[in-house]
Amino acid sequence: MKHLLLICLLLGATAAAATDTGTVLITGANRGIGLEFVRQLAARDWRVIATTRRPAAADELNALATADPDIIVEYLDVTDHQGIDALAAKYLDQPIDILLLNAAMGPTPQTAGARLAKLDFDVATKSFAVNSIGPMKVTQAFMPNVALSERKLVLAMSSDSGSFVAGSQAPVLFHYKASKAALNMYFHTLHFETRRTGVTVVMLHPGLVGTNPGLMRFPGALKTADSVGQLLTVIDGLTPADNGRFINYLGESMPW
Repeated sequence: MKHLLLICLLLGATAAAATDTGTVLITGANRGIGLEFVRQLAARDWRVIATTRRPAAADELNALATADPDIIVEYLDVTDHQGIDALAAKYLDQPIDILLLNAAMGPTPQTAGARLAKLDFDVATKSFAVNSIGPMKVTQAFMPNVALSERKLVLAMSSDSGSFVAGSQAPVLFHYKASKAALNMYFHTLHFETRRTGVTVVMLHPGLVGTNPGLMRFPGALKTADSVGQLLTVIDGLTPADNGRFINYLGESMPW
């Protein structure tokens, strides 16, 4: 009888974890990793506030929203600070269980291999505005919503490029690497504040994800659905003890 009771309790706990739902706000939700998070979290019956700079042009995202009323598409440009505040005002007092900061500016073929003499510092300014300052501003605006929720998670999509150790040891990706390192430092510093409020801040490395045919040619490239699926497994297991960690899609700690 005791064994049967234990089995029932375990099955109940598993079922509860599998059906755990809430509200998530995702930046950069119109394509790639962000879009796949929308797809997989919506399939779990989460309420998804999916943000993008160009809602009218987000065909795949809008199709998902048409099919599922729990997906809400909103305009958000992480460099538009007034727009961020306006969206936060719209969702005042709405608990947000996961704030998923995914919007990013990646390197282009023209800028990826640029050496010192060819660095474009207008690109640098935009990289920092999108990849580090923008996520911090969105966090500032929506932190009261996160604090109202059950999960209380702020997740910044980082990269191994932001690591001094794991990043490419070559004179490439100057602006991207620097802006992701700045992102990591912003949120590492933030976790000293949030540990007093119960909010858990984590930086995530999704792996080398084949979000386009060029990236898929790299050895070991992950399919977008596989990366997001593994990240969700990691997210499911996060606790306040993980506050301030930099973690990859396998749940392993990343070196700074």
